[in-house]
This record gives sequence, C-alpha cells and structure tokens, in this order.
Amino acid sequence: MSKPSNFFAKLFDFSFSQFIALRVVGILYALAIAVLGLVAIIYLVLSFSQGLMPGLITLIMAPLIFLLYVILIRIGLESMIITFRIADHTRIIAENSEKLREL
Repeated sequence: MSKPSNFFAKLFDFSFSQFIALRVVGILYALAIAVLGLVAIIYLVLSFSQGLMPGLITLIMAPLIFLLYVILIRIGLESMIITFRIADHTRIIAENSEKLREL
C-alpha cells in the first residue's frame, strides 16, 4: 500500500490511510481564535452603541466568554488529536504484533 506524500495527495486519498487532521489542527485553532476575537469585538462595539451600561457589561463578559470558548475549542481539538494518535499507535502495535507472530 503506497502512502501519499504531500498534503493534496493525502487530502484526496480515498482509502483514508493517512490523516491530515494533525497537519491542519494548528490552522483551525488559530482561525477559531481569530473568529472568536472578531466576534467579541463586534459584540463590544454593538453593545456600546446600545448604551453605556450594556457596553460595560459586555466589556466585562466578552473576555470571559472568549476565554471559555477558546478553552472549549482547545479541549475539543486536543481530543481529536488524541483520537488520531491512538489510531496511529494502534496501527504500530498491530504491525509489531504481526512481526512477532512471524518469528
């Protein structure tokens, strides 16, 4: 079984023998942080346009909610990475078991 070597070959590998998630997880995390930051800023601006009190409440709550979502996204992405690494290690264990069986 030949293994695809570059990103696009792995992307269009219909046998799913190679995973691309480990290569794009950092990009996904950075994109999520950027989007969350932009949303927090938009909410902050919109809340101050509604008045001083809603703006101050949002000024306090927006960073807390931002951090909460960043933590949740990080935990989700780490869980995904762990799953893929378990799959890789399981494959290695199976290959080593097969080699031992041949001895």
